[in-house]
Amino acid sequence: MDVKIGVLALQGDVAEHITAFQQVLDTIPSVVGSVVEVREAAQIPSLDAIAIPGGESTTISRLIEKNRMHEVLTGFQGGIFATCAGMVLMAKSVEDPRICPLGLIDMEVDRNAFGRQRESFEADIPVQGLDAPFHAVFIRAPVVRSVGAEATVLATIDQGIVAVLQGKHMALSFHPELAGDLRLHRLFLTGLGIV
Repeated sequence: MDVKIGVLALQGDVAEHITAFQQVLDTIPSVVGSVVEVREAAQIPSLDAIAIPGGESTTISRLIEKNRMHEVLTGFQGGIFATCAGMVLMAKSVEDPRICPLGLIDMEVDRNAFGRQRESFEADIPVQGLDAPFHAVFIRAPVVRSVGAEATVLATIDQGIVAVLQGKHMALSFHPELAGDLRLHRLFLTGLGIV
């Protein structure tokens, strides 16, 4: 099976996601996979999945609009793996009017819920679908305040919901690409039938 995964390369941990997804794909004998940077809307329809990495959500939102990617992303038939700022963009509702969310996951997100950079932290959290806690890296992270009926909560901490799944899409408020643990990238691909 040929698999092509893209990582939205407008801002954020692009290289780290490329490495993580490629490492997972390399462990699947039946898959010939590649992971590419996505800089143009025309690249998106040919992908099986795309990652929207962390970064600054207002900047990424503005760049998605500037590069005419909004409609292509909302109509994308593959799965979307969104982390940190990517989670904000996937929401149906965001408290910040500067962000034009994609509305692909029925959730309300509070961006930068944990405050400034100095309030960033790491924690081992249980995640539905994983057999052991995941070491999560939260950097100026968002938190989900509420989810709709179609969204499944995968993980919570005291401050709120930090991992959500809806259909083919997974959104995480933390940075799994920085943890050195590929289980969430693998879980996402498993949900797409790739693993």
